[in-house]
Amino acid sequence: MGNTRFLPFYITICVSAFAISKIVMAVLCYRRWKRKQMVVQNSFTGGKLVMFKSQKIKSLESNTFLRKTMKLSNKDIIGSGGYGTVYKLTVDESISFAVKRLSRGSQEQDRGFERELEAMGDIKHRNIVTLYGYYTAPQYNLLIYELMPNGSLDSLLHGKSLNRMVLDWPSRYKIAVGAARGISYLHHDCIPHIIHRDIKSSNILLDQNLEARVSDFGLATLMLPDKTHVSTLVAGTFGYLAPEYFDTGKATAKGDVYSFGVVLLELLTGKKPTDEAFIEEGTKLVTWVKTVVQEKQEEHALDSSLEDFPVDEVNGVFSIALMCLEPEPYKRPTMAEVLKMLEKVKADGFVSGM
Repeated sequence: MGNTRFLPFYITICVSAFAISKIVMAVLCYRRWKRKQMVVQNSFTGGKLVMFKSQKIKSLESNTFLRKTMKLSNKDIIGSGGYGTVYKLTVDESISFAVKRLSRGSQEQDRGFERELEAMGDIKHRNIVTLYGYYTAPQYNLLIYELMPNGSLDSLLHGKSLNRMVLDWPSRYKIAVGAARGISYLHHDCIPHIIHRDIKSSNILLDQNLEARVSDFGLATLMLPDKTHVSTLVAGTFGYLAPEYFDTGKATAKGDVYSFGVVLLELLTGKKPTDEAFIEEGTKLVTWVKTVVQEKQEEHALDSSLEDFPVDEVNGVFSIALMCLEPEPYKRPTMAEVLKMLEKVKADGFVSGM
């Protein structure tokens, strides 16, 4: 009871701390915006082009860029998704971009564009695809990204046989670690933190060295560090969504962890989460792999194209994938812990747990 006289003091301290935190957040956001000040603006064709500071676009002539952009056609398409079509734009022999076109009209389409810009900001990380700029016009929006020469992990694992690259174990392990590093950065190092909400193999792109880059932030949600979830409409890709998402409608970092666990299974098995064989059997990739692992027959689940692989490393990654795929979110590791365990697999050849 004698300490009640200090209560107003404690309240003042708490309120002051809260106010200071808000000021710090505002300053960080302002500095973030200043660092990505636009360097090119153009009203050509009734739209506006904005390019962020970068060595790659330092000498880029805006009108030339726009003229080439307006000439993009079906032959330039390199991918498509729920939020737009992606084209390859070649400016000259040394400069190429990936351009995502998003039609305007519906509120959700425009919100996807805004989310992607908001989430990407001035993120510079070796495992996050770089956003170079954007173009807005009355009928559509464009997002201008760095071009990934090896396309997506999905196309390498599941694409047509003529285009498919046979990935050896070191390449698969490298991709797993790179993608984990990128997602961990979004969850733990960005302010505000970013929940991707659509982690899948087609959103993991690969550069010329098969370094993984996380892409497609059309569903991304920003989350302040003191929050545990964000309530949203259920969205994402069937086969990758965490089971609790359907019940709660709450997007969490642990939901991204579950989706990453599915990607790990793809790397290990070479199978899609919605493989026709699973549909015919009334099961799915996750439950099938869990059954195989429980029976200690992991070798039967491995991609048949994998040869000369270290058994300890493969079993270690299987163990990490199953941790990510725990039905209860609180039992799943964080992405920082997943990254640490994956790196330990290579160092020790086994997983000793969290």
